[in-house]
Amino acid sequence: MFERILQLFSPVSSYRTPLPEADAKHALGALLVRVAQADRAYLFQEVERIDRILAKRFDLNPLEAAKMRAGCERLSEDMPETEALIAVLHDAIDVKEREATLFALWQVVFSDGQVHETEDDMVALVRQTLGVSPEVCARLRRDALAAHNTD
Repeated sequence: MFERILQLFSPVSSYRTPLPEADAKHALGALLVRVAQADRAYLFQEVERIDRILAKRFDLNPLEAAKMRAGCERLSEDMPETEALIAVLHDAIDVKEREATLFALWQVVFSDGQVHETEDDMVALVRQTLGVSPEVCARLRRDALAAHNTD
């Protein structure tokens, strides 16, 4: 009981939800957030696309996907090294999942209707670190753009 009383006088930051573990799921979500924020604008269309990707990829309902994205936003904010997030993915997923990750990143890039050089650079870094060829990445980019144009 005494601890609960002390918590009332602790800084507000102590009430923050703990960071999610930097597992492959959350690393993917954090990378999706990072690519969306790479142009210094984090738009509703990007948030919505991230939620849909997480829901589909991990069989989540919309509320669960939004909660997961919120945790991934915190992870992205608190984990400064993009390479560390990519390394988590690299070690945990196979080639097929690496390609699916790049496709998802391109979906987020195209979701706001504008492609910025910083977003391209972020996807290129992920591509290179995951070991996906430039040709495969270019195909995934075309596929994501085609999917975006039919939405």
